[in-house]
Amino acid sequence: MINKETIDRIMDAVHIEEVIGEFVSLKKRGANHIGCCPFHNEKTPSFYVSPSKGIFKCFGCGKSGNAVGFLMEHEHYTYPEALRYLARKYNIEIEEEEMTEEQKERQNERDGLFHVSEFAQKYFADLLYNDEMGRAIGLSYFHQRGMSDEIIKTFGLGYCKDQWSDFTDHARKNGYSDQVLEKTGLTIYKEDGKVYDRFRGRVMFPIYSISGRVMGFSGRVLSKEKQAAKYVNSPDSEIYDKSHTLYGLFQAKNAISRADKCYLVEGNVDVVSMHQSGVCNTVASCGTSLTNEQIRLIKRYTPNVTVLYDGDSAGIKAALRAVNLLFEEGMHVRVVLFPDGEDPDSYAQKYGSTQLQEYLSTHEENFVKFKTRVLLDDVQSDPIRKTEVLKEIVHTIALVPDMLERQEYISETAFRLRMSEQVLTQELAKTMASNAQKAWKEENRRQQQAQQATGGQPTANSQPSAPGPGIPPPLMPEADDYEATVFAKTYSAPPQTVPTQNSAEAQEKHLISLLLNHGGKKVFIEILNENNEPEETAATIAEVIVDEVSGDDLTFDNPVYQSIFTLFREAVDSQRPLPDANLFAMHEDNMLRNTALSLMINSYSISKQWYEKKHIAVPQIETHLKEDLEQSILSFKQKKIDQKLEANSYQLRESKNEDDIMILMAERQQLTELRKAVCEKLNRVFA
Repeated sequence: MINKETIDRIMDAVHIEEVIGEFVSLKKRGANHIGCCPFHNEKTPSFYVSPSKGIFKCFGCGKSGNAVGFLMEHEHYTYPEALRYLARKYNIEIEEEEMTEEQKERQNERDGLFHVSEFAQKYFADLLYNDEMGRAIGLSYFHQRGMSDEIIKTFGLGYCKDQWSDFTDHARKNGYSDQVLEKTGLTIYKEDGKVYDRFRGRVMFPIYSISGRVMGFSGRVLSKEKQAAKYVNSPDSEIYDKSHTLYGLFQAKNAISRADKCYLVEGNVDVVSMHQSGVCNTVASCGTSLTNEQIRLIKRYTPNVTVLYDGDSAGIKAALRAVNLLFEEGMHVRVVLFPDGEDPDSYAQKYGSTQLQEYLSTHEENFVKFKTRVLLDDVQSDPIRKTEVLKEIVHTIALVPDMLERQEYISETAFRLRMSEQVLTQELAKTMASNAQKAWKEENRRQQQAQQATGGQPTANSQPSAPGPGIPPPLMPEADDYEATVFAKTYSAPPQTVPTQNSAEAQEKHLISLLLNHGGKKVFIEILNENNEPEETAATIAEVIVDEVSGDDLTFDNPVYQSIFTLFREAVDSQRPLPDANLFAMHEDNMLRNTALSLMINSYSISKQWYEKKHIAVPQIETHLKEDLEQSILSFKQKKIDQKLEANSYQLRESKNEDDIMILMAERQQLTELRKAVCEKLNRVFA
């Protein structure tokens, strides 16, 4: 556990341009460095590094962060791994906090499981080339499947002898305990005291963690015994959870990031075969149906997934099930089905890598086209079956979290089925309303169970709340048309109660930019002392902005700007250090992080032509901070007054009550006088 003092020393020592410069060719431009972004393909550089702030930002794809964030994104390090990398680079000794006895015991157990797993992988791989049985059975099998020695070693493939306890005996001789062998599942212990190797007589596919440590194994049987399972996998352990693991991810992660796409296949052999054919951005689930946790692993590297499944009925069902899960997690999904009887491995062996890659590119289709085609194949002219298919397709579209993407799929489905978009939209509304009601009921049931578990006492949140954003409370159990109407009002973007044309985006953005870039700088402002006489005092820009905005009870229309302002207000109110670049660079909210870092990096620099050849001095914002601050606050306030006046006008037009009209007129008079005073301070014509 790296302590905070060590982390601070590492961050203080880091020169971000040196760290990123090891991976990206950077050129100095003004105060920044610029280069082509390593996270997406581009010809014109849009990747900026700010040495003074210790942050990077790509204005093309939006990636941003600090040195630690860059290593986590580019090299796929964990947070501690990135810190250790930087500590080695800058010769900083890592000081770790003392772990408790319980933590030490758990860490020792995990280390023991990793050590024996890595020992087993090396032993199985060695047998493949240096044992007669390993060469004759294991290696020949891999070669027959078209796998080269290079790809065999890349994936660490091996062979476990078809003997009762060959590996267990070997591990015991090398000091590994029965306890650790049993916990990894490498050895099975029977009640009568007998032991045997779980994977005996199988070729071995080691399963790696994202950082490249062996966690478990998948073993394929080579004998033709009917009783023997084709694949046997390691049981879940302290270091391995098959539902949270993807086979081949360690070998594929960089290729997935580069291609911004992941191919998802069914089996281990398919993964290895795809890599052998040059399609290295390929993974498979580990002996289990696809899980939400596995999808989130893929999402670390790309939101784009192409599902590859066999063309038989089982493969089609698996593909349909996978598509629904992927959409629930917000992924962009395409599908490729191979001809009946073929899979990625057999197709590659039969036709070669070039034709495989060509097949993938030409047979990729979006899920609407795929699902419509597959489900309508046997419907023909049966209207009842067609209705069932339609509902099934709409059910999948309802899982898509993005509203605009849902509408695109509705339009395409309507075109393919030759139906009205309005009819499909109504069906989608009913489906989503039904889903929302089910989710609410499930949340209600869960909270009732929690209440019963506490002896019938109400919990802190005893009223069922929506389990996610956009989920409404239960709908009234009435007609379908009523549900559709309620859903449309709840989910569509209704016109605002008070329409506004007076966007304050520019004023809000500039005020937040001042906070981010100059919040800690001091200016002299005029205040009234105890005798009500004006006097000058020093205050930070953050203090002035927080006081002016909060004092007038104003808020930002842009929710991200409001979140950034809140962080500064909390720091000012509690007299803590102001938020800095590192805080935003490591912030868990992607939108907030990218917005803040975008405003903190100036992608423009003043050309030397102005002052070297034309002798024109361009004033910098630092030279007139106080004036800029005053103008920015007043402009922000004027916009907020304009918005209130617009709302007031709208309410006056709509109001029918004389008392309400009188109150609105008085409010309008006050707002008008206030706006006039602000315009005078800004030297603007009052209109």
